[in-house]
Amino acid sequence: MAKKKQKTLDFEAALEELETLVERMEDGESSLEDSLKDFERGIELTRQCQTALAEAEQKVEILLKKDGEPQTFNTEDT
Repeated sequence: MAKKKQKTLDFEAALEELETLVERMEDGESSLEDSLKDFERGIELTRQCQTALAEAEQKVEILLKKDGEPQTFNTEDT
């Protein structure tokens, strides 16, 4: 049986779908089979969110570097 690949969502959409899955699973009204499918999808969404956050963190680190040194900001002045 071929496993269909689901489209990668942006972070906000993936998080929203994940929250919906959690609510549905917490409700406890789904069958075992449906709960397992929701759990599997939840794992996929969690991994997508983790990847998106890691990529964002890398971008922030790149933007904060200057001449190979991380820049620090004085938050007391803001």
